[in-house]
Amino acid sequence: MDTDQLIRTLAADNAHRARPVGFALMLALLAAAPVSLLMFFTELGVRPDVMVALRNPFFDLKFAVTLALAISAIAVSLHLSRPEASLRGFGWLLLAPVGILTAGIGGEMMMPQRPPMMTRLVGKNSWVCMTAIPLMSLPILAGALLGLRHGAPSRPALSGAIAGLLSAGLAATLYASHCTDDSPLFVAAWYTIATALVAAIGALAGAKLLKY
Repeated sequence: MDTDQLIRTLAADNAHRARPVGFALMLALLAAAPVSLLMFFTELGVRPDVMVALRNPFFDLKFAVTLALAISAIAVSLHLSRPEASLRGFGWLLLAPVGILTAGIGGEMMMPQRPPMMTRLVGKNSWVCMTAIPLMSLPILAGALLGLRHGAPSRPALSGAIAGLLSAGLAATLYASHCTDDSPLFVAAWYTIATALVAAIGALAGAKLLKY
């Protein structure tokens, strides 16, 4: 290779810019979202009394919890996509949905008339919740992992687990519009178990897919 050709090759390499991980993650999530939406509207759909449910603060609380989880997990995922990054200084973001849910449980406990605790905890849709959230999370999780591959996480299993939280938060937001169990106790129990399952899947997949 002559000198001129070498200079042109180096210039071309220098002109290339890696796609920012945030942009790649956004594109991957946008590509995966229609799959989860199709699954939701094909198998579940929005609950028929949604307009009445909107007047129930505990129905609205479900979305506050799930969106807080998704948003905080996105922020933590982007942070962990950098080499040598850790949860220090960012892990507290993941406590936001916990705080919202705890406040909701406290508010429900102060209501004078409410069904028995076990009735609210078990609900009517626990099995559907445990199945629907993980299944709808899988396309989003795949997209999230593909997007995060544009980064360089030093702890791929942890990054995969946070990607699982991100995916479960978005899928749970969809599911919340279908679920007729609005008690914060139900959310704390079954949404949490479903989310933990997706986080475990994310950790296993991330350990392999996010290595660099």
